[in-house]
Amino acid sequence: MDGHFVPNITLSPWFIEQVRRISNIPLSAHLMVTDASFWVERLIDIKCEFICMPAEVINGVAFRLIDEIHGAGLNAGVVLNPETPVSEIQNYINLVDKITIMTVDPGYAGQRFLKSCLNKVVKLRKLREENNYKYEIEVDGSTNFKHWKLMSDADPDIYIIGRSGLFGLTKNIEDSWNQMIREYEECTNYKFNNGIYINK
Repeated sequence: MDGHFVPNITLSPWFIEQVRRISNIPLSAHLMVTDASFWVERLIDIKCEFICMPAEVINGVAFRLIDEIHGAGLNAGVVLNPETPVSEIQNYINLVDKITIMTVDPGYAGQRFLKSCLNKVVKLRKLREENNYKYEIEVDGSTNFKHWKLMSDADPDIYIIGRSGLFGLTKNIEDSWNQMIREYEECTNYKFNNGIYINK
């Protein structure tokens, strides 16, 4: 977040570099910035595996940025804010590796969940199946016990989970993780088994 595209200012490429030093888990950066080109270059330099750009600001440079990211051996993603339709990315949807659907207005924690945004998840799954596209579908926003069932029914591939669904559940991260798993299993048809979810 750059304080312009959204009001808040948060994590930077420097922070990602520090995480890289202690973890070999693939990293994904969700840019909420007005100057995507500037930040994409810096994330390429530190080899962030997924670089996800806001659809609202990359028209006119989308093909170039996607090519630059792929040319560095990394994955290009695009983010759709609640008001942004899937049609906004139709000209390059076949090129992206991940599509993130925001289910809240971005920029602040604790925003109201926008159920209608899940229709985009369903549409993207249908488009992927019909056209043999390869992108993953991710949801971000109010991902927690209240909405697990609705989100699971839409069937995204990836959930971005923050304070309300994980980090704010207890004071101990391991306890919070276990609680999150229990809540997800209670609300859905999936069970966590050896690191993957399977149908019950």
